[in-house]
Amino acid sequence: MNVTGHTRRTASIRDVAAAANVSYQTVSRVINDHPSVRQATRERVLAAIEELGFRRSATAHALASGRARSVTVLTANTTEYGYAKILQGVEEAARSATYAVGIGVLEASDEAAVRAQVQQAADAGGGLIVIAYDPAGVLALGSVPAGLPFVGVVETPGRPPAAESPWVWTDDRAAAHEATSHLLSLGHRTVHYVAIPSSTSRTAPRTAGWRAALREAGAPQPRPLQGNWGPAGGYAAGRKLAADPSVTAILCGNDDLALGVIRALHEEGRDVPGEVSVAGFDDAPHAAYLTPSLTSVRLDFTGLGRAAFGLLHRAVEESAPVVPRPVSVPELVVRESSGPPPATGNQQ
Repeated sequence: MNVTGHTRRTASIRDVAAAANVSYQTVSRVINDHPSVRQATRERVLAAIEELGFRRSATAHALASGRARSVTVLTANTTEYGYAKILQGVEEAARSATYAVGIGVLEASDEAAVRAQVQQAADAGGGLIVIAYDPAGVLALGSVPAGLPFVGVVETPGRPPAAESPWVWTDDRAAAHEATSHLLSLGHRTVHYVAIPSSTSRTAPRTAGWRAALREAGAPQPRPLQGNWGPAGGYAAGRKLAADPSVTAILCGNDDLALGVIRALHEEGRDVPGEVSVAGFDDAPHAAYLTPSLTSVRLDFTGLGRAAFGLLHRAVEESAPVVPRPVSVPELVVRESSGPPPATGNQQ
């Protein structure tokens, strides 16, 4: 469907619901001739449909009737560990429910391009899951058409989200707090941090959790170093940290960054964990097989993907409300890369 030719917004199922003073699920039942709707309510909804000129989309009809058993996942990344495992979880849960899964890759982060891709996914039929770990994903999440069932996989919210926000997340703030507290408990004076990019301009939840743990312990709060998603970013940050003899503990925003940091420390002749402890994030499969094996925070991204599909499935099949909620409890996995600071280390 070419949306560029529209001059005004057409009425949505939620517009009808507001006009008739009913839920959008009730409107769905009326337009699909469900027998559980009272006659007076049915007549009120039909009058609102007539007044607003509402036209039921093929997508909405197929969803309500159960014939369109599909879901599209919109994401800007399909290869990084967290993204890939979320996709795996969605696919596993969807397969069990006999739903087909499509993937729409957000190739640009400008608003017009993202809106066009969201509309294309909506026109394809089925529900929508948006992975909003980056600016493009956040834009997509805010561009979902009214009336389309969807769930957003988001960073840990800075404040409790609105009750109608259909979001799921892992508690990254608590996870970073736990990892930082672990390193401090070993005797390190402070913990340096190499950050992954955030989806928004606000302080990322992993950064916030790291900083909160330092503040609560009365430890110095060094300026975080910005990495990216891969080992090269960790290596660049690690070279800077390795040159500072007062650095004895480093938390990395993911395990790939930690891989680069450990390489940089090795090249500078700084032993891990004898001189510098390093901890990662996500507990990717390679974390257990590095030398030394990597202390990391395990997050269940696959379970997050399953939960996202589960919420969407209930909204589609049962017209159940989709409520925001955290999914899974982070687990700190302590391995060889973390230990006490050197007994005679130069901690300033």
